[in-house]
Amino acid sequence: MSNQTILTEFLLLGFSDVRELQILHFVVFLVIYLVALVGNLVIVMVVALSHQLHTPMYFFLGNLSFLDICYISVTVPKSMANSLTNTSMISFSGCVAQVFLVLTLAFAEMILLVVMAYDRYVAICRPLHYKVIMNKTMCIQMATGCWISAVLYSVMHTGNTFRLPFCRSNVIGQFFCDIPQLLKISCYDTSANEILVIVCVLFFGFLFVVSIFISYIHIFSTILRIPSTQGKYKAFSTCLPHLIVFSLFMSTTMFTYMRPKSMSSLYQDLLAAVFYSVVPPVLNPMIYSLRNKEIKDALGKINEKQIVMAWYSYGRHCLGM
Repeated sequence: MSNQTILTEFLLLGFSDVRELQILHFVVFLVIYLVALVGNLVIVMVVALSHQLHTPMYFFLGNLSFLDICYISVTVPKSMANSLTNTSMISFSGCVAQVFLVLTLAFAEMILLVVMAYDRYVAICRPLHYKVIMNKTMCIQMATGCWISAVLYSVMHTGNTFRLPFCRSNVIGQFFCDIPQLLKISCYDTSANEILVIVCVLFFGFLFVVSIFISYIHIFSTILRIPSTQGKYKAFSTCLPHLIVFSLFMSTTMFTYMRPKSMSSLYQDLLAAVFYSVVPPVLNPMIYSLRNKEIKDALGKINEKQIVMAWYSYGRHCLGM
């Protein structure tokens, strides 16, 4: 400890040191980022501008899309910039910010997915009470609760991680700053941190999984009693993708945060990180919204309005009005 130096920067290991592969990584991540950004921005815009979509379901979908924009923007642009400029440096403060934001947004997204499952449960299993239970005040309180809980959770883990000294190395075996990789390079005993992470992941993971599956057990039992085949298909097509995305998100997160350091592998860690930090923001708009008829209809109406307004403005300009 007497030889300990204060780190001012970290090095992100990334996917490859080969220049051609770095360029490929930049191009692939750029395409993924643009797809996620455009898809989620479209949903936020449509939900905000379309009065017919001002319902609890689309309110939460809009919140999810906003979360996804922030979530993928925390890690992917920095990784792309490093690949393009052939560098791997991130400042100490930048690393702290990444850890805090990734934890906040990931935890908020998991809570929001649970809230969305509850919303679908009330809509399908208790339709007559839906407007009373899922009123405007309740929706705002749920969304606010997601953010406050996520910030408190992130502050706890970020503070516990960065109070540790880092003197073994400044190389992080990941394309962004992540707690399991930071614990590996600390020269202090990290067993307390690891226990806290495992306990939190187990507790909240169990809570989220049980909440989701209880909601869907009731939902599916209600769906199976629907006489209409078309009604069953519509209900299943809405609920099953939600369950698949949640399962992917939760399983890869638990795999990363609960695995012992001795069993970790660079390529497995990178792949798991891609699945829980990059894939969900890309899949969510495709699965939840862009296949949705109401979203498509609302998007078409917005386009029609924009065209009419553009021609109206052009006509006024030509007439000198």
